[in-house]
Amino acid sequence: MKQRWLSRVGTKEVLVIFGGWALGAAPFESVAGDMDVLLVEDYIRLDDPLTDLVSFDRVNLLAFSFGVASAAHWLAQTGFRPDKLTAISGTLSPADPECGIAPDLIRATAEHLSPANFTKFCRRAGLDGPAPEIDIDAARAELYAVIDRGTAPDTRFDRIWIPERDRIIPSQAQHAAWITQQEAVRRISGAHVPFQSGQSWEEWLV
Repeated sequence: MKQRWLSRVGTKEVLVIFGGWALGAAPFESVAGDMDVLLVEDYIRLDDPLTDLVSFDRVNLLAFSFGVASAAHWLAQTGFRPDKLTAISGTLSPADPECGIAPDLIRATAEHLSPANFTKFCRRAGLDGPAPEIDIDAARAELYAVIDRGTAPDTRFDRIWIPERDRIIPSQAQHAAWITQQEAVRRISGAHVPFQSGQSWEEWLV
């Protein structure tokens, strides 16, 4: 795992984002909010205890895309429980033909990964602007790690957002994955990256 601060405003409330595969901070650049924001990414290993969190009175965790399963694995390993837990565009079974993405498709993405293919992925995901820089070897290793790690332990989320135009993790698969947590599910009309300019973090944490 890697971590970096996207915002430090000195409050006692922190938002921890488990981001998506290889996208870095790009999906979240248009979202604002008056809180400290810590981005976690790179899920080859999930052994960082995130010790900085102990200094905050309130910890909200927002997991996006492959970050959903990764966050659930991390929570199970550490025993940490955030005050609010939100899932967006992801499931607990990222490498699954019915509740995520078929493992063969993820392997094919890893095997044929190139800057050009990654740019196509970003467009399919609905990311505005140019594709972020990518470390091909690290991104490929991360995909294999997601497959090998498998389904995350059952984790209860306070809010689950499912985009209805998701071309990365099919919307139908997300609905199937969250069938036992329907009370937390909210549908949105966006793409896999559903964040829009002018939105606040608070809108995603309701």
